Amino acid sequence: MIAEEPGRAGDAELIRRSERDPEAFADLFDRHAPALRRYVARRLGDALADDIVSDAFLTAFRRRAHYDTTNHPDARPWLYGIAARLISRHRRVELRFYRALVRTGVDEIAEPYADRVEDRVAARQAGLAAALAELSPGDREVLLLVAWADMTYEDVARALNIPVGTVRSRLHRARARTRQALGDREESLDG
Repeated sequence: MIAEEPGRAGDAELIRRSERDPEAFADLFDRHAPALRRYVARRLGDALADDIVSDAFLTAFRRRAHYDTTNHPDARPWLYGIAARLISRHRRVELRFYRALVRTGVDEIAEPYADRVEDRVAARQAGLAAALAELSPGDREVLLLVAWADMTYEDVARALNIPVGTVRSRLHRARARTRQALGDREESLDG
């Protein structure tokens, strides 16, 4: 959850205000679009990230009158939930992205932000991509919202419109399968 700055309007207030003054929605975009774009780019690559983020905010803008500003002051789970539904339409692209990462060992999104690292890290990254590609779409979505978007279980439940217990079970299953896949890969690298 993003901490509120004193004197800075919260997400719910921006959404309420945007119903009278649509320009106020731009502040919500400025606040959340960069992190949402990074998340989408990690999922689908740079080529689709801008389109998905734009579509997510367009959808949010159109649905803003239905947003529960009383019970949900933080719009982040709502925005990530919209993006998750849009990402689901591109599952084949996401799987191709992970398979390419397995082959090359280079995450084109993370590379510009990090110095070149040792081959072992690249192999580990390829193992992670392979593990992600093998997860069910629901398990992968929960794992990545927790790991890459830094969301709480409750936020993920709200974003995906599923019970918190389902988030916990999917996350447990995804972590176990990912650990197993990385462990198997690590053994093959050491052996």
